[in-house]
Amino acid sequence: MRVLLHCTYYPPEVGGLESHVAELARGLVEEGVEVRVVTSRSLPGLPVEEEKDGVLVRRTPLPSRNAAGWAAHAIASIPITRRWAGWADVVHAQAFASVLPCRIGARGTGRPLVATFHTSHFLKRANKPMWRPILSALVRSADHALAASREIAEVAEGLAPGRPVEALTNGVDTERFRPVEAALPSEEGIRSIVVPRRLFEKNGVHILVEALPLLLERVPRLRVLLIGDGPERPRLETRVRELGVGHAAHFLGRREHAEMPALLASAELAVFPSLMEATSVAALECMACALPVVASRVGGLPEIVDESCGRLVPPEDPVALAEGIAELLLDPHLQSLGAHARTRVVERWSNARLVARHLEIYRHLVDTKDR
Repeated sequence: MRVLLHCTYYPPEVGGLESHVAELARGLVEEGVEVRVVTSRSLPGLPVEEEKDGVLVRRTPLPSRNAAGWAAHAIASIPITRRWAGWADVVHAQAFASVLPCRIGARGTGRPLVATFHTSHFLKRANKPMWRPILSALVRSADHALAASREIAEVAEGLAPGRPVEALTNGVDTERFRPVEAALPSEEGIRSIVVPRRLFEKNGVHILVEALPLLLERVPRLRVLLIGDGPERPRLETRVRELGVGHAAHFLGRREHAEMPALLASAELAVFPSLMEATSVAALECMACALPVVASRVGGLPEIVDESCGRLVPPEDPVALAEGIAELLLDPHLQSLGAHARTRVVERWSNARLVARHLEIYRHLVDTKDR
């Protein structure tokens, strides 16, 4: 089987969607599928074409990281998408910005089209009158529509009544993300938490910063590892100094995906103070590394986190967030919660399970087309 994937961003870009598409592609290759990816030249120095982990990757221009830039990239990618669609058995658009070029490629070559709707960008635009008819058309154009969470699936079905959308939680490579030796040394009596979040407002890291004075009252000897970068970083660094908690907050910046298991192993639990979330691949990766998770009760997070492996707290509530983190850090059964978190991911959200379901969908669509 031959599969063409289209996604605006792809590694070495770092993020949940990027990880999802790369792991899906790698898993498909391991199952004997030929995979090609159309994506963007989003970082300086990236080659136009390369083979990576057995996947042929073609990059086309991305003039800016916003809706206009995504649209321009989608249009610029139409020629190669259409040409490679003729090679493929199935065309798969990852996220809504990929659907237009994939639809043109699939319809022009008679190939089935799968579309997966991810991320808060989809949710935010679904409520805007200008975007609703556009997104409705994109959902309706797919032969099989997927969503990264039940919330996104319900929103997509509301945009296109009568068109079913399958909720399929993203997966994790549970062999790569597992308990390993810590990258950072521990110190006697120091407790550690990790916040693997890009520093954008929607990820709520500023809520955690506001919670730190309260948290340090409960857990005075605390190390907070903030992994990720973004436009909020200067404001957050200023705020930790203003609050007098700079000694506890360690901004580690952007790190490569391969570094993450050892960095996660340097902490005892992970925190996701999101204001909006689809299904967090990063949270699943933390759980696969046997870390309990404290997360906001938003989006797809309640679908993966419960009291057997962590805590859910109200969003935008520093007091509740501080209390939830302290409660877990002081829980004598913390390690057992982490062990259950890993078991939960292995049983429900492994990348192998994700790849198997995608193959079922692809084969069904190809068989239907053939008939």
